Amino acid sequence: MEMDALMTYLKTAGAGFAVDLVAAIAIFVIGRWVISLVHRLSLRAMERAKVEPLLVKFLGNIVRTLLLIVVVLAAINQVGIQTTSLIAVLGAAGLAVGLALQGSLANFAAGVLVIIFRPYKIGDYVEAGGVAGTVDDVQIFTTELKTGDNRKIIVPNGQMMNGAITNYSAHDTRRVDLVASVGYEVDIDTVRRVLEEVVANDGRVLETPAPNIRMSAMMDSSVNWIVRPWVKASDYWDVYWGMTEEIKRRFDAEGISIPFPQRDVHVYHHDDQKAGVSRP
Repeated sequence: MEMDALMTYLKTAGAGFAVDLVAAIAIFVIGRWVISLVHRLSLRAMERAKVEPLLVKFLGNIVRTLLLIVVVLAAINQVGIQTTSLIAVLGAAGLAVGLALQGSLANFAAGVLVIIFRPYKIGDYVEAGGVAGTVDDVQIFTTELKTGDNRKIIVPNGQMMNGAITNYSAHDTRRVDLVASVGYEVDIDTVRRVLEEVVANDGRVLETPAPNIRMSAMMDSSVNWIVRPWVKASDYWDVYWGMTEEIKRRFDAEGISIPFPQRDVHVYHHDDQKAGVSRP
């Protein structure tokens, strides 16, 4: 009789546990679907409110993570595990893990600082943390950059915020810095006229601030001129490469020489008789 009662109890308990397990799985699966739906709706709502794209993705990732924790706890509770004691255990474990993962917490804090101070946003071309690229995404712990040759670089937020950040897209305009070298024999007024014409003929150059064209240095083998027009940030590289090529074309057309490094070698002949050297 005792064996029969035990078997009956096990069957009842097993059936009950099976039902709870199925319910827990259902909670997890449905919860994941709800999280995905809420995540999409929250992103759309923030986009309609014209929230900064960087903030939209960051907050979206946090909301999704928090909702996933709630769903997991609900599924565990359905199985019969007391979540109160589990949360206490997880809290203690979290403290230990937090001490061991101070770098990750620092990256999270740095991500919050990125959101608050906004040293860069999605779409900006930045140089930070020893790398350079266009900001593609900002996660809770990392920032994703895309390089000019389409490589993906994942950089910890702590590394991004731990040094100087150069944001090349922060302003609408940029100054193009070019150096043109000519020979010493070339007429100064001719060089100035050619460079001014090259700048004036490029429609992408802004009138304000005015371009700066000056003779900057007299080197060993050349006279250097600076050419510094202002352009829209989006036109920077097209103007840089295009104007460099146009300056070379105009110099060739005007017969302006571009010097090469050179040295003067002086040869001294000594009198062999006075040196006491006899030749055969």
